[in-house]
Amino acid sequence: QVQLVESGGGLVHPGGAVRLSCEVSGGTFTDYAMAWFRQAPGKEREFVAAVDHGGGSTYYGRSLRGRFTIARNNDLNTMYLHIINLQPEDTAVYYCNADPGPALQIAGGRPGGSWGQGTQVTVSS
Repeated sequence: QVQLVESGGGLVHPGGAVRLSCEVSGGTFTDYAMAWFRQAPGKEREFVAAVDHGGGSTYYGRSLRGRFTIARNNDLNTMYLHIINLQPEDTAVYYCNADPGPALQIAGGRPGGSWGQGTQVTVSS
């Protein structure tokens, strides 16, 4: 099973931007579709975005398209999530997820079995 390590979270002012990274080790990166989920305090885990093995197809959670951009660099075994115009409701722990199946499957509510430890994003003035 691959190991996933997120980084890049922190305290951000409303309207700001952040880029999260997920570095993957212990396996062949291109064997996995990758995704981001988030969980806000007191709320259920929410699908944010997914990208297929090659990086050519991306999927986004409802109402999240536009401010969120997912990407991957297969040479660096790293996936990214760029978020712009951050709002307080974006405050959450953001988790990286990997699955050998199709990214569309993750987007459909079936995340893979590999998770990172999460990185906290707090949006506050």
